[in-house]
Amino acid sequence: MSNKKILVTGAAGFIGFHLCRRLIEKGDQVVGLDNLNPYYDVRLKEDRLRKLEGRKNFDFRKIDLADQERMAGLFSEQGFDRVVNLAAQAGVRYSLENPQAYVESNIVGFLNILEGCRHHRIQHLVFASSSSVYGANTKMPFSVHDNVDHPVSLYAATKKANELMAHSYAGLYKIPCTGLRFFTVYGPWGRPDMALFLFTKAILEGKPIPVFNYGKMQRDFTYIDDIIEGVVRILDLAPEPHPEWNGDRPDPGRSFAPYRLYNIGNNNPVELLRFIEVLEDCLGRKAEKNFLPMQPGDVPATYADVDDLMQAVGFKPSTSLEEGIGKFVAWYRDYFTV
Repeated sequence: MSNKKILVTGAAGFIGFHLCRRLIEKGDQVVGLDNLNPYYDVRLKEDRLRKLEGRKNFDFRKIDLADQERMAGLFSEQGFDRVVNLAAQAGVRYSLENPQAYVESNIVGFLNILEGCRHHRIQHLVFASSSSVYGANTKMPFSVHDNVDHPVSLYAATKKANELMAHSYAGLYKIPCTGLRFFTVYGPWGRPDMALFLFTKAILEGKPIPVFNYGKMQRDFTYIDDIIEGVVRILDLAPEPHPEWNGDRPDPGRSFAPYRLYNIGNNNPVELLRFIEVLEDCLGRKAEKNFLPMQPGDVPATYADVDDLMQAVGFKPSTSLEEGIGKFVAWYRDYFTV
């Protein structure tokens, strides 16, 4: 049994909820933080929290990451061992409509996390980055050793900014920091703005589904349980400065600071039309498809190189699409009684 005190931000969110549940079962003391913002239906967030509340080793706090005073107070009061930052304004397309929300949560909020870690000697900060940082890169699979300086959305730019901010704090204040680039996460209790949720709802209601880039998209769909397994293993592995770091030939995947980056993806890109086929099989219904051009800020393909993750913790995601979508559909039918 573990008995670390861990702050998990974004605790009412999709990934945060699943991580809190796993850490609680592990025996850690978990403080879950969320501002319950209305980016999507707050009732889903509240229902996730209800699954966590009442456990003696879980404490929920409704706080906005961007609230500097309350965040400083939380760190002073609690004495955390470790921090997992999963809170963020999510969504690539929404960043085109509401850029301020991304700066407030993903930049200002993340700075407050870093300051808390700095002043309270946190053992390890693990934070969510995103496959979106690879932006206009086309060399596949995407590797943490590749340069990522060509974002195609503000969301991606804020995630790259998080990586740089964490690196500076790791170097200046010797705070062990690990950034995890998640690849298209899906599964039970998922976000309503994500394709799997949107498609399932539309197909069951007999409505057409939007298929962007005329279906010529590939995504490295990664099942939630695999993501959580990766996070939990990494949490126990605080990074140290890399012995082979060389400033003459700087490798983006290594550092002179106690800092690391890892991809967590299924290492298996899937055509969007195949994804829809599997969903149709699981639902027992055919989708009416509305083929549309590529959306601004989107990329045609994602594909994770997970060699570094394998070397570090001996694990890589492997849940098949058929199994993962099947579990999502079972949850969806139960949750919405359809």
